[in-house]
Amino acid sequence: MKRRVLLKLSGEALAGEKHTGFDEPTVTKVAKQVKTLVDQGIEVGIVIGGGNFWRGRSSENIDRTKADQIGMLATVMNCIYVSEIFRSQGMMTAVLTPFPCGEFTKGFSKDRANKYFQHNMVVFFAGGTGHPYFSTDTATVLRAIEIEADEILLAKAVDGVYDSDPKTNPDAKKFDEISIQEVIEKDLKVVDMTASILCKENKRLAGNGRIGVCGMVAGKCRQRTKSINVTQDVQPVKQIFSIFVPPLFNAHYLPELPEHGTFQQD
Repeated sequence: MKRRVLLKLSGEALAGEKHTGFDEPTVTKVAKQVKTLVDQGIEVGIVIGGGNFWRGRSSENIDRTKADQIGMLATVMNCIYVSEIFRSQGMMTAVLTPFPCGEFTKGFSKDRANKYFQHNMVVFFAGGTGHPYFSTDTATVLRAIEIEADEILLAKAVDGVYDSDPKTNPDAKKFDEISIQEVIEKDLKVVDMTASILCKENKRLAGNGRIGVCGMVAGKCRQRTKSINVTQDVQPVKQIFSIFVPPLFNAHYLPELPEHGTFQQD
């Protein structure tokens, strides 16, 4: 049976050192790493944030709904661009959105996504959930549940779960293992609160899948790295989150895909 992975990329990561727009060498490097998954027969879905173009929550002059709508359009631009870079590396792609975008994208449905996966296409889920007040973290978990993904990988610029932001607090404590309930209670920002609760409440994801916050995607999805497991508190054997050491887009950090939805540390 084929494995299905949903990868979440931050928009800022696509910009490289420019911090805005696209850095094509960076995106090409991502594409080459994702292709190693596709070449193994792994089905890959992708959600991309819009932060390289727009962070509406920082503006006090724009209505929140409108700001979020601009952010959704930013994710559409990102997915269209990245999908074309993926095509240049020999992959077939499709971009799905929860709202009409003319001929630029196709409308999202589980059946359509499954059809594309069956044709070995990388499927981009653009436009978030299609509604304001929901982040791309939440969209990632929602799409993972809908398409029955085995694995969610979040490419983040952190090396684990801390009790506070290690960038601003040098004394931040890093957890070796923590339950998803504690993540929620302590508001630890692995993903946003809505996404965390969605992970906990969805029994399929908690029981059979996991989320890995990783340095990058995975070259061959085999080599392990030092990790932290965020477990489902009533089923501690089943991991929901596994946090992998960065830096982003480094092919040497390759999270393993477990055979039965569990992950054991070396």
